[in-house]
Amino acid sequence: MGPAVPILRSFDEAHARAFWCDWLGFAGDWEHRFEPDLPLYMQISRDGCVIHLSGHHGDATPGSAVRIGTEDIDAMLAELRSRPYPNARPGIVDQSWGDREIGLTDPSGNRVVFWQAQAE
Repeated sequence: MGPAVPILRSFDEAHARAFWCDWLGFAGDWEHRFEPDLPLYMQISRDGCVIHLSGHHGDATPGSAVRIGTEDIDAMLAELRSRPYPNARPGIVDQSWGDREIGLTDPSGNRVVFWQAQAE
């Protein structure tokens, strides 16, 4: 089996691109529409992490969550802070079980958690 590819619901293309691509640094790999006036379905990726964003009703539930592992959470936070985003001021939370996390919410209400495992 290959890795799972989460599908997240998206309601507004411009806001989704601003969040996922412009701010988080994901690249748009490909896009599909059944017809020009129908919703967008697209794949984005960054450093081996692949996510599908869909405007189609029924493809995904708004308010879903995805956890994305990172090797250097401090560098991730510094990168995000270097490109300010008007709807988020992220920080790192040191969890009681040892992981370090940056929790975000995308424009469609999906939760995104970047995390780094506790150093051993």
